[in-house]
Amino acid sequence: MKIKPVILSLLITCSICFAFTSDDDPIAKIVQNLEEWLEKRPQEKVYLHLDKPYYAVGDTLWYKAYVTVGEEHRLSALSGILNVELINDQDSVRRRERISLNSGLGWGEFVLSDSLLESGSYRIRAYTNWMRNAGEAYFFDKTITIGNAMSNKVFTNTTYSYSTVGGQQRVDAVINYREFDGSPYANREVIYRAEAGGRVMAKGKGNTDGEGNLKISFEPKLTGPLKVGNLVTTITIDNKEKITKKIPLKAVSGLVDVQFFPESGYLVSGLTSKVAFKATGADGLGKDIKGVVKDAQGNTVANFAAEHLGMGAFTFTPAAGKTYKATITFADGSTKDVPLPDARPSGYVMSINNSNPAVLIFKITSARVTEQNLIFIAQSGGKVRYAAKPKGADTAFTAVIPKTRLTSGITQFTLFSGTGQPLNERLAFIQKADDLKIKVTSSKEAYATREKITLNIDGRFSADSAGVSNLSMSVIDESKVKVDEDEENSIFASMLLTSDLKGYVEKPNYYFHDLSDKTRADLDLLMLTQGYSRFEWKQILAGNYGPMIYKPEQTIDVAGTVTQSKKPVAGAKVMLFNNTGGRAFMIDTVADANGRFIFKGLVFTDSLKFMVQARTPKGKKYVDVALDENATRQGVTINKNKGDVSINNDGDMMGYLRQSTAYFNEKVKYGMATRNNMLAEVKITSRKEPVVKHSSNLNGAGNADQVLTAKDLQACSTLEQCLQGRLVGVMFRNGIPYSTRGDGQMTVLVDGMEQGEDALRNVTPFDVETIEVLRSGGKTAIYGFRGGNGLILITTKRGDGGIKSSYVGNPPGVIMYTPLGYYVARDFYSPRYDVPSKTSGMADMRSTVYWNPNIYCDGKKATEVNYFNADGKGTYRVVVEGIDDAGHIGRQVYRYKVQ
Repeated sequence: MKIKPVILSLLITCSICFAFTSDDDPIAKIVQNLEEWLEKRPQEKVYLHLDKPYYAVGDTLWYKAYVTVGEEHRLSALSGILNVELINDQDSVRRRERISLNSGLGWGEFVLSDSLLESGSYRIRAYTNWMRNAGEAYFFDKTITIGNAMSNKVFTNTTYSYSTVGGQQRVDAVINYREFDGSPYANREVIYRAEAGGRVMAKGKGNTDGEGNLKISFEPKLTGPLKVGNLVTTITIDNKEKITKKIPLKAVSGLVDVQFFPESGYLVSGLTSKVAFKATGADGLGKDIKGVVKDAQGNTVANFAAEHLGMGAFTFTPAAGKTYKATITFADGSTKDVPLPDARPSGYVMSINNSNPAVLIFKITSARVTEQNLIFIAQSGGKVRYAAKPKGADTAFTAVIPKTRLTSGITQFTLFSGTGQPLNERLAFIQKADDLKIKVTSSKEAYATREKITLNIDGRFSADSAGVSNLSMSVIDESKVKVDEDEENSIFASMLLTSDLKGYVEKPNYYFHDLSDKTRADLDLLMLTQGYSRFEWKQILAGNYGPMIYKPEQTIDVAGTVTQSKKPVAGAKVMLFNNTGGRAFMIDTVADANGRFIFKGLVFTDSLKFMVQARTPKGKKYVDVALDENATRQGVTINKNKGDVSINNDGDMMGYLRQSTAYFNEKVKYGMATRNNMLAEVKITSRKEPVVKHSSNLNGAGNADQVLTAKDLQACSTLEQCLQGRLVGVMFRNGIPYSTRGDGQMTVLVDGMEQGEDALRNVTPFDVETIEVLRSGGKTAIYGFRGGNGLILITTKRGDGGIKSSYVGNPPGVIMYTPLGYYVARDFYSPRYDVPSKTSGMADMRSTVYWNPNIYCDGKKATEVNYFNADGKGTYRVVVEGIDDAGHIGRQVYRYKVQ
């Protein structure tokens, strides 16, 4: 490519751009403000390495956490605590673990064998308290599928289609019902309802045909976009038993949204521009389209077609005074006209060629501009990597940036005016060979079942480097766990791509696991169509970085405020007391001038109940205590990765569920597992009503639509978890109960006193005697307006059967608090077959054959890892990921045969 002479002066200017010191120099000011922003708000990122891509009830989900800080991905010492959550498809937290971080590293697991989990799509979310300042969009958030065959008698496979009838959108669904062995549920009655956002859109009933198929059609008639929806069906099987299945409803329309993105932000008359586009279905996935661009006179100026996941690009030159529209043809043959953005009469077009692995070429053209001085900035993670000061208006110039100046990941290129106002912007992804090189070797390529394996693991940046690295390793049997490498969320895809982008990225690992010119070109299309907004230039240039509300957590602290008549109590005496398991301890402190107090550095596992007692400096007890954590719990928004939600997890996972069930039954046979915690089918039978004592129910004790007793609340750590999925007509969002009739928030009373939104999180299940649900008009009318959306009445234990609750009727200045302690990770069970054992005769059907979250490589010699194969024959897949002390990240996939 011929480069104009101006390139030399540009490169010389850039080579000294960091030497600017004048306060009047715009580049120096931009660099300085970015450095201040980075210093005040260093960016943490989290990646979780999971042992496999999907699970079944009865499995254990193992994970390793890597927390980095800054644009160089150094392991973070900023935070000492990581929150890891398992969230269901109703956006409610089902499990939460608090992981202790050591230099940015930690690990844990979720046991998926309890009665609180149903089959469906779940999210694994991880974040530090500090990361909450940047917002939930930048948390680690991965959607996984959890299937259930242990207690599931009905398996479904659903296909949706969409049409327009009489101007209304119509949804057609075909649901196939089968038994575990594949036999159809033929000629069975099914009652169904389609619901979204707590509102029932349609309901009806029908019968399956001879193949177990049921056809459903309905018109959703939504006033806005679909958020969370389900098709809930109840089928009658043998002995009139009714089984309810909840099938995700990801879309209620076949409409495809198409957006056009000029490469540098806008079109300019007379200047040739690249225009990218993205076609997205209502289900969140990219859709194939093709089309033509025509002017107002009907002349074709460009043709286009989607190249990857609904994305593509074309070039054309808009003429002054003309408008353009794209005629789009969709996969079903239908068409639609979409206007292109209007071209500006003057301005700049900035284009980037990123196809060369050694250099990046950018070109700036202009038309009818008066600006004499420009500023060009390339920054990554807030760190300026390149700067230039092009001169001259109505000129075109080209420059080359060596990629040695840039770092792997997303780089933001911005063209500013001479006064520092942003004019054009473009993202580019830099892929360099600067990753951690992980090498996995074994003595041979094929092994026998139950044979001892020795793998040598080496991780280093280069052959002559001696940096230390910390790695994690999973080994799965691919004959049992089929893997789509495109859909994985690898350490590369997470740390370098999705952690810096807002919105959903479909198949993120496609761009990393098998690099080619095609994947690089498709990644550039993603950069042209995906949003990036770590900060806004307006705020940076003004030095307005915003407050940092959430502080880094190094230890478990209990903090709060003491007030009296809503005014802070300076010098208040505060005591923290615990008497769990007969081991009491007490510590005290004094509140500051603002009534603030803190107990720092608490170390405990699981959840402990504490009593916080406050008094005035003179010992008066009539004060109020408010704890910070109760006011700042992280909420859960709608899953941004809707495209990853599985509609047919039963059918898609059937092979895995069969082997998982067989393995679980084998463990039960040898006493290594029990069925006590497995989700049992709920059968409605005639039984004696539970005895309700001490209830404040105005209708009379036990006179409710549904009653739960203490026996129903024994298998969970929080009341919120106990009630999920067990209350008829009640759904939970962020721990708050809502009635399915009208989607209104229900009133919660504890021992007759109305509670706030955190009531179900703050009450310990052990303290509860009964729970009564009032939903029908005859039960709620006596409560007046408070009963409009239904009520949940909680009665706590008293001296005749337990302990008196401390949540209601607390003495003045006293509050009970049950914080989440550190989670202590278990060791992965790996059987040894070189020594006899009681379980040596048990069939070894493990799908995760080995998991090791803590492999240390010293950079000098390989680390040896040993384990034994299972009984499965075929290909075993080894995945090793990790990071070194310089922030280089790496991943290696290795396979060997078991015969």
